[in-house]
Amino acid sequence: MRLVRLGLAQIDTMVGDLEGNTRKIREFLGAARAAGCDIAAFPELAVTGYPPEDLLLRRAFCEASREATAALAEATRGMAAVVGFVDWRDDDAYNAAAVFADGRWVDTYEKQRLPNYGVFDEERYFRAGRRTAVYRAGGVRFGVSICEDIWYPGAPLDAMALAGAELCVNINASPYHRGKARERERMLATRAADNGIAVAYLNAVGGQDELVFDGASVVVDAEGRVIARGRQFAEELLVVDVDLDEVAQRRLHDPRRRVELRARDWVTGAVTVDVGFGLETSREPARAGGPVAPLMSEEEEVWSALVLATRDYLGKTGFREAIIGLSGGIDSAVVAAVAVDAIGAERVIGVSMPSRYSSEHSKEDARELAANLGIRFLTIPIEPAHAAMLEMMAEVFEGGEPGTAEENLQARQRGNVLMTISNRTGAIVLTTGNKSEMATGYATLYGDMAGGYAVLKDVPKTLVYRLARWRNAQAGRPWIPERSITKPPSAELRPGQLDQDSLPPYEVLDPILEAYVEDDRTVDEIVAMGFERATVERVVRMVDRNEYKRRQAAPGVKITPRAFGRDRRLPLAAKYH
Repeated sequence: MRLVRLGLAQIDTMVGDLEGNTRKIREFLGAARAAGCDIAAFPELAVTGYPPEDLLLRRAFCEASREATAALAEATRGMAAVVGFVDWRDDDAYNAAAVFADGRWVDTYEKQRLPNYGVFDEERYFRAGRRTAVYRAGGVRFGVSICEDIWYPGAPLDAMALAGAELCVNINASPYHRGKARERERMLATRAADNGIAVAYLNAVGGQDELVFDGASVVVDAEGRVIARGRQFAEELLVVDVDLDEVAQRRLHDPRRRVELRARDWVTGAVTVDVGFGLETSREPARAGGPVAPLMSEEEEVWSALVLATRDYLGKTGFREAIIGLSGGIDSAVVAAVAVDAIGAERVIGVSMPSRYSSEHSKEDARELAANLGIRFLTIPIEPAHAAMLEMMAEVFEGGEPGTAEENLQARQRGNVLMTISNRTGAIVLTTGNKSEMATGYATLYGDMAGGYAVLKDVPKTLVYRLARWRNAQAGRPWIPERSITKPPSAELRPGQLDQDSLPPYEVLDPILEAYVEDDRTVDEIVAMGFERATVERVVRMVDRNEYKRRQAAPGVKITPRAFGRDRRLPLAAKYH
């Protein structure tokens, strides 16, 4: 049995930290060597972090990436390694993978398929590669590809398989959204089985601005069966033994490879590179596979994504503490709980800012939440500022019924309080608005939208409730007060106010928003799904006219297939509806 041992290093890197990233790569190379790995692999652009965005327009950055990558060669003695980096060649940048063998940089693979949709802008930055190689290391023949290269049938995977590669090492920085891991595995099973090749899919982990990477690296055999899976949202070295004889045996029983070779007149489109180093293929005990971590439930998955993204955003931008305005409602409670899981209770400050309209139960719920979480709790009533502002604005407000302007005064005073505490303490304000509110504009500019990071920006309100229930179940007690979950949501900016005074019920609103925002359905199509036309038209109008608010919102983590911001880009001034 020919077994090749892989070490898939799903690591959390930081954009631009070439020194720190290469230090971590060296550490994991050492761990892979200690585990007896033949090949160690590191994520897409591991040396630079992903995505570097316009740093890639700086030639010095690209050249530094190449220099830092070259310095890794010595650390690969006794093994092969695949490391993602930015290459600079022919006065252009490439999304590339360095292939090392026994302390030498033997070849470079350049990404061929450059995604330019959703959150991706790779055609803006990179030139596409054209060359596919099969690396021969003694009795092992493997290929290398990068992320998008494997999402499509055909090249480069078919070329390397036809040229004799029994294994493809595919390195990735694949951003997370709900259910993405299962989607990837379905795709990988198809690619592997169609080409009769084992695929090792290595994914990055960690948060970077509005993106979060979920790890969940996976190895599938030549029949598309999962033989190993890494954990989600955690750094680790996934050690896997891949049976190359099993790949060869499967090919004997599958005529498609012979037919395809004949159809191509024996031309595969791949070159063979002898790395000048033979890999060990005998193992004791001789057993293929590796650990198979279970995939999380949707609630655990989303919660883990929010926690990791928040922890990394604060850590990578230099914030030690977080401030949250606690209203007693569900959104601020969930944000506070995420913050505690991310950075620890001792680094979270909850601030209650009651007004004349704040209910006693809301004040009690905010206090109870803070006690449950063990966070510092401040109460700063805004009534003196509210009264003063009403007096200052008396001439403007004279002659009309109190309305939105008077209500929003309170939200802006609360934003002022939080930002003042932030200025004083150096802590970041975490905003508490959810995707349903961001979509419809049910939020106050320079009020509850004020802050540095929007934890729930891409989380629909109905999912917020599910997350609260899930986290309480994990705690084994009502960590988030039960009343915060069960009471009707309200901004409490006027007597008796409820969210449903301004919005459809969230169980109606959220599916309409998903259809319009994420799926680009028309009004007629959404009505055909069973929703009232008047409600759909009203929701669509709210979404369209509040693009200007969303442009001014704090960044927040993407957890759906189409988030506001990088994913969904619409003009502010547009007449089409």
